Amino acid sequence: MNATPVDPGSGVVYPVGLRLQGRRVVVVGGGQVAHRRVAGLLEARALVTVVAPEVTPALEALVAPGTVTWLERHYADGDLADAWYAVAATDDPAVNARVAAEAERHRVFCARADDRSASSVWTPAVGRQGDLVVGVHGGGDPQRAVGVRDAVLSGLIDGSIADRASRTPSGTAGTVVLVGGGPGDPGLITVRGRQAVAQAEVVVADHLAPQSLLASLPAEVEVIDASKLPRGRSMAQEQINEFLVSRALAGKRVVRLKGGDPFVFGRGMEEWEACVAAGVPVEVVPGVTSAIGVPGLAGVPVTHRGMTHEFVVVSGHVPPGHPASLVDWAALGRLRGTVVVLMGVDTAGAIAAALVEHGRPAGTPVAVVTDGATPTQRTVRTTLAGLARTIVEQGVRPPAVWVVGEVVSLGDPAATRAGVGTPG
Repeated sequence: MNATPVDPGSGVVYPVGLRLQGRRVVVVGGGQVAHRRVAGLLEARALVTVVAPEVTPALEALVAPGTVTWLERHYADGDLADAWYAVAATDDPAVNARVAAEAERHRVFCARADDRSASSVWTPAVGRQGDLVVGVHGGGDPQRAVGVRDAVLSGLIDGSIADRASRTPSGTAGTVVLVGGGPGDPGLITVRGRQAVAQAEVVVADHLAPQSLLASLPAEVEVIDASKLPRGRSMAQEQINEFLVSRALAGKRVVRLKGGDPFVFGRGMEEWEACVAAGVPVEVVPGVTSAIGVPGLAGVPVTHRGMTHEFVVVSGHVPPGHPASLVDWAALGRLRGTVVVLMGVDTAGAIAAALVEHGRPAGTPVAVVTDGATPTQRTVRTTLAGLARTIVEQGVRPPAVWVVGEVVSLGDPAATRAGVGTPG
């Protein structure tokens, strides 16, 4: 709605939550404003009818599966019959006035998108945080309402606004949430992941998880270090599983916070199985995997139109020929597409040699991105033939992601010669 002046003498707004599931709602208009209103109404599971001669492609996509009923014509008197709620969202004030007038006659609350002062109901700026709904009216100013709503939601997500009741044990068995923290920057964790961390009573965290999120937790939250350092100290997976299960069975809200995505070389499925076997409710919150996110942050796409139709993500923690390796390196050497290698710093030379041996040209571009999504991110560009030497000369250490393929040349053509390090 526009910020049209509203006479203070018209009365204050009475806030109320409408339960519209299974109830008919009519939206007159098929533009962008109507689309936004329809999206919120569908979330409330209302039975939505759109009246408009034309609609946006996004609205039309909702019509085909029957999610929305579309009357493909102009508004006519009587269209609000049996409606519980109405929205007038055309670009014609006269039509909107007719819709509002019919709504008034039938005692149907109506929101006019063009004139708040003529509306019988105002749509608040709404945000949802789990089962918590935040609605803000801005005294006639929608942007003011949006600003306050966003500030409240941000506070709920990062924990600066405490949802104390959500932390209170319910007396039943606790839960486990497997959260993918993304590639490193705390701003790249999902909203649901941030919410789960803010509400946790126990956090079992890897060293690759966004560490600054732990600093914002209240002192009473138990933080368990489950780091697994490359070729170094690590907590046994069985012990991690035991922490998750035991704390949850004690009634705690437990978050397993990992870097990247928990199901991409994160052993997330093993933890999920342990929880299920113990009867512990478990939720999975996907994360942005470093296999895609880190190259993207360095300007290297894993796919590009006309260049590659596939990409493969490989664990490089064991080299080609190792008895524990499950990778068909010969098949990867024959691929034309992109190969992304995780956990492959120490084995980079052996992997590059295997790819060349099985058909990949020695001059294929390679980008190595270290400390992805952090202030110290760095990109080194080389080729398969020069990869082993570049790793040593540039002092590349984990964590690092490296990418093989012609897509590397798209990132920075001026820095494609072997051994040149450029900022990521």
